[in-house]
Amino acid sequence: MALDIQSGIQAALIILGLTFLLSFITGIRNIASGRDVKFFRMRRRKIMRGWRFILTALFSAILGILLFFYGEPVVYRFITPTPTASITPSITLTPTITLTPTISPTPAESYTPTATPTPFIPPEAEEEFEGRLTPPAEAAFSPLTFSNQGVDADYNAINPGIVFGNPVGHMYGVFSYARMENNIQWTAVWYRNGNAVYYETLPWDGGSGGYGYTDWHPTPEGWLPGEYKVVLYLGLEQQVSGTFTVEGEPPTSTPTLTLTPTSTPIPTSTSTPTITPSSTNTPTPSPTRNTASPP
Repeated sequence: MALDIQSGIQAALIILGLTFLLSFITGIRNIASGRDVKFFRMRRRKIMRGWRFILTALFSAILGILLFFYGEPVVYRFITPTPTASITPSITLTPTITLTPTISPTPAESYTPTATPTPFIPPEAEEEFEGRLTPPAEAAFSPLTFSNQGVDADYNAINPGIVFGNPVGHMYGVFSYARMENNIQWTAVWYRNGNAVYYETLPWDGGSGGYGYTDWHPTPEGWLPGEYKVVLYLGLEQQVSGTFTVEGEPPTSTPTLTLTPTSTPIPTSTSTPTITPSSTNTPTPSPTRNTASPP
């Protein structure tokens, strides 16, 4: 387990506090019980032992007070913290076929490089400042290392790198620090191709030395490909920066289709009347009788 200077001093203060309590209580008990002893030498020996415990308790209290106020500055005069080295992976490409161009194309337009903008703190971040703006002159930060797999129990980046492919997810910028002071306003600004895309700012509360990180977790569509740069500021002064590259297009959300039911009219049957012909009575001719006259 890695133990930094601040944690070691806190442990020493706890030990001194326990020593003070035990020595003081033991001394009081020895003095109180020694007064009841009838023999002079035994009584004096017991009382003297009690006073020695009380002097030990006072010495522990004075040493704890000095260690609380002056411990870390004195230690940092003799021990210089070692910044965490950033891991830079190297990639070697071996070409297999070399193509010899036969025609040299002539560009129709000449390319004029543009100047890289200087990083700055966004005005909306300055409006949120609450802490002191003057950083300690001896404050030191290590280079940033980046990981999209988080940090371990000792705040070291897990599988750090400088090139990340989409989807990126949750990105961490990890660093170590020393000789810091609480309540100094610190700001981390994330830039993509020179433009600020995210920031966080708050008063420092991490003590004088240790490890820390700044992180960003946008939506998957927010990780556009390009060159990213993260800059740490104390007050308005730039302290340290780090860069990484995002490659590949970010994933896009697929819209879901919503089916809207439509009503289809059902045809109704129409009855067609049937014409029934009426019967017509045809007259039947009646027989005609011929009457012959006698000759």
